Amino acid sequence: MAKGKKNAAKGSVEDPKLKNKDYLEQLRRLHVELVKLQEWVKTNGIKICIVFEGRDGAGKGGTIKALTERVSPRVFRVVALPAPTEREKSQMYVQRYLPHLPAAGEVVIFDRSWYNRAGVERVMNFCTQEQVDTFLKSVPHVERAIVDSGVILVKYWLEVSPEEQTRRLQARIKDGRKIWKLTPMDLKSYSRWYDYSRARDDMFEATDTDHAPWLVANSNDKRRARLNIISDLLSRIPYKDVPRDKVVLPKRQKPGGYREPDYPLKKIPEKF
Repeated sequence: MAKGKKNAAKGSVEDPKLKNKDYLEQLRRLHVELVKLQEWVKTNGIKICIVFEGRDGAGKGGTIKALTERVSPRVFRVVALPAPTEREKSQMYVQRYLPHLPAAGEVVIFDRSWYNRAGVERVMNFCTQEQVDTFLKSVPHVERAIVDSGVILVKYWLEVSPEEQTRRLQARIKDGRKIWKLTPMDLKSYSRWYDYSRARDDMFEATDTDHAPWLVANSNDKRRARLNIISDLLSRIPYKDVPRDKVVLPKRQKPGGYREPDYPLKKIPEKF
């Protein structure tokens, strides 16, 4: 093992912190490739489904934002479902997720997914152990059907250490911009680290299949995790650069006598 690095199993990273300038430079390069991917998906009617899972504070939201901030929301669609309604609770478990799967020319990103049943629902006793067992047994077959329908299914688990999770959740308490991210459910979940570990282990064992494997990303360093995940995603999809006509701005029309009206516009104060 290289000097200056701890055991990867502990989830810690001692590499020098990635400078923001270097991070943004690499992210810009990856954004260019994501735009190429987008055009290839649109042109060829490709269907891609990306699942992001991990503990609270693992960095799912920031990764998804980095992934989608330079592409079209009409192609890259983020799905973050609320708690199920009473009607949805009576349905087949995965039924509420199926309508959100991609159609041709779409990339759908699940910010938490049907794997809620294997994680938070199990740990917080929102379902029975029998329901969990049934889910873990059936979901590989559901994902087989998804893949066989022509969807490229990619599943990421963001792994964060207990120390880093604590630091991030404490930061949310102190930051008025982030306090909305810390819910009563997050606080209850925080105390059950090892219950989540057992649930994660069972989930991996039952659903890490050849047709839909789990891809684990060390997310203790947010910037590196985002770059690594986007880079990995691009490497798994055989996209090609779609030829485009050279873009040239046309000439603007002549004013033809137009004059700005003398209208008392209600302008906002220029405080900055």
